[in-house]
Parts: sequence; structure tokens; C-alpha cells
Amino acid sequence: MPPKKNTGSFRYRFEKLSGAITRGTGSPGALITACGIIVLWIVTGPIFHFSDTWQLVINTGTTVITFVMVFIIQHSQNKDTTAIHLKLNELIASNRFASNRIVNVEDLTEQELLALKKFYITLSKLSAEGKDIFASHSIDEAHANTRAKIKEAKSVHPAKE
Repeated sequence: MPPKKNTGSFRYRFEKLSGAITRGTGSPGALITACGIIVLWIVTGPIFHFSDTWQLVINTGTTVITFVMVFIIQHSQNKDTTAIHLKLNELIASNRFASNRIVNVEDLTEQELLALKKFYITLSKLSAEGKDIFASHSIDEAHANTRAKIKEAKSVHPAKE
């Protein structure tokens, strides 16, 4: 059973608020509102004689909004990324042909990810050599298939070692 949600907690309220803000700011209405504010600011330029204060208003407003939005958008992206990783992990774990080595691969260091990438490049090359992209389903199978082919070739042609 999933844990009970504490709807009064700051974290819960932040989740709901950041989700609503992210959806709202990504809407056509938000774009129209932003453009309207800019047009209004430009129109008021002659009224305020294009003063430093007039410029400071738009600069301060956009800076504050941008600063806050960076954190809200980052939170939303972190949540979405975690959800996608969990969905992919479920697919990997549920497929008997998939290598479980890549479950939670997002927790590896960049160096470990590059090493894993080299393994998959090797897997791709092995599949290309076999002219059958469905010949293997994991790195282990690819290496086992390649070793078996080499062993078979040596037994058929013992002089070619």
C-alpha cells in the first residue's frame, strides 16, 4: 500500500503549486499575457520618458520571474525524469531478454556510463557482423554468441588460429 499523502505538508503543497505553475506558464494564455505586459511596458515608455526607472521595472520583473521559474521548472523536470526512469526500469525488469544491468543506470557516474556505452557499441558491431539485428538481446548473449561462433569456426577450420 502506498504511503498516505500528508496534504498539509509544505512538500505536498509545493508539489501541487509547482505543477500548476509549470502547466500554467507553458500555456498559450501565459505567452499572450507575457507579450501583453511587454507591449504595455513599451506603450508606457513615452509617458515615463524612457527613464531609468521605466527600464528598471521590466528588468527587475523579468529577472525575479526568471529566477523563481528556474527552480520551479527544475523541480518539475526532476519529477518527470524520475517517473520516466521508473517506467523504463519496469520495462527492463519485466522483459526476460533485457539485461537487468541497466536498471538504475542513471545512478552511474559519467565514466561508468561511457564504459557501458562502449559495451553497447560492441553489441551493435557484433549484431552488424551477424547481419541480423535480432541475433542477440544482451551484451552477455552477444559475447556468448560470438565465442560460440569462433569456437565453431575453429573446429571446422583448425588451421585458422
